[in-house]
Amino acid sequence: MNYAAVSSLLSAGVDTTVIAMWLGHESTQTTQRYLHAHMALKEAALAKVAPFNKHSDLHYKPSDKLLGFLTSL
Repeated sequence: MNYAAVSSLLSAGVDTTVIAMWLGHESTQTTQRYLHAHMALKEAALAKVAPFNKHSDLHYKPSDKLLGFLTSL
């Protein structure tokens, strides 16, 4: 089981004791280390990203060539 799977389980409301059993940990304290490390990775990644600005014009605009190709399909 990887960090993404653990994160998905937590988001779905699965108790950490159940996750600990699936990982084969004797103690939930061991599982907490992995969960804490995972949160730290997410926080570090978010710190590198600029805040989202709803009013910025960063939307993807396909070229006329691409739109023509898609229309021809």
